[in-house]
Amino acid sequence: MKYNWAFVGCGGIAHGMAEAIQALGGSIYAVAGRTPAKTEKFAEQYGVQQVYHDCGEMLRDPKVNIVYIATPHDVHFEYVKEALQNGKHVLCEKPFTVNARQLEEVRALAAEKGVVLMEAMTIFHMPLFWKLRELINAGAIGKVKMLQIHFGIRREFDPNSTCFQKERGGGALLDFGVYAVAFARWFLEESPDVILTLPEYTEGGVDEQSGILFKNRLGQMGVLSITMCAAHPQRAVGMVSGEKGCIEVSDYPRAEKALLYRADGTKEEICVGEGAKALQYEALNMEACISGEQENFTLPLSCDVMNMLTAIRNQWGLQYPFE
Repeated sequence: MKYNWAFVGCGGIAHGMAEAIQALGGSIYAVAGRTPAKTEKFAEQYGVQQVYHDCGEMLRDPKVNIVYIATPHDVHFEYVKEALQNGKHVLCEKPFTVNARQLEEVRALAAEKGVVLMEAMTIFHMPLFWKLRELINAGAIGKVKMLQIHFGIRREFDPNSTCFQKERGGGALLDFGVYAVAFARWFLEESPDVILTLPEYTEGGVDEQSGILFKNRLGQMGVLSITMCAAHPQRAVGMVSGEKGCIEVSDYPRAEKALLYRADGTKEEICVGEGAKALQYEALNMEACISGEQENFTLPLSCDVMNMLTAIRNQWGLQYPFE
């Protein structure tokens, strides 16, 4: 079945998703954006049938099947909620919302409306991560005991960037630290029940770096370091250590390969999927859940991640003005 996709927002990530949907033979039915000229240009570039300058009107269009939300994350909640209220399936960019309360509200609403609600979190959709979980479940590294995860992006201060604006939900944790937390949750058997963390703030009051230590009831532990102020290669590295070996994943948000180190000293490279197709995997999984071919198993993981992010910010005492 061909689905009519509608986009809220037409920034950089929206262009990536538009290309992904077209590569899969799909089409974008509608788009809504805040800037008319930019929205019209996006529609022309991707052959979008309907252009709306009133997002609410688009979300009420009965021809729309799936709404893809690609706005800054401080307004995710309101757009997700409105789309669900109109009975639309929703794929929303990360982070899903800015706190656990918001996500629980829209999760309940999606269940009430009988529609699919999914986060466009690449880690949950890349074939490599599915393969690594399969290997771990088969005992490739024994029981997972320790996770070490780093994600850093050096950002020059820009007062006009949402990343530095507290009133827009800025900070390293929600901007890209969410990937590190999602990586951790993917490999844990259950969510942490103990979290210890220490942040450093910008002059504007958003987190610029942090260290996070966590442990769950099964004794699985992890250490996360997240920074947007230290000079280093723009990359993410995750290490999953078990009783019989470990797995290293580099550039993990769209990873296509990993190294498996065994206790006997042997090493194996695991290559599955293509990083360039990351958004295609998201779109395919979304449509598969709508058609009933696959269970929407990523939503509970997204909720666990948001619970962790919220617990971390609660420890910091960091609340955004709009919460």
